[in-house]
Amino acid sequence: MQPSEVKELLESRVEGCEFHIQGEGCNFQVVAVGEVFAGLSPVKRQQLIYGALSEEIASGALHAVSIKTYTPAQWDGAPENAGA
Repeated sequence: MQPSEVKELLESRVEGCEFHIQGEGCNFQVVAVGEVFAGLSPVKRQQLIYGALSEEIASGALHAVSIKTYTPAQWDGAPENAGA
């Protein structure tokens, strides 16, 4: 899979989020930014994204996925957003 394919999947399955995807093959790093994460525990945030990719993970199309989640306010101060 390509990062653009992972981004399209997530955008179609998780509303109100902005996604930044890096990686190749079946290993990807996902940064998700959205108000949907406000009030959710870190585990619930991860589950939301993993759930959206469950079919691809089960089929082996995605093997390793690392996820970082932020609300828009958190994203403003995030190291991954530096220089943006």
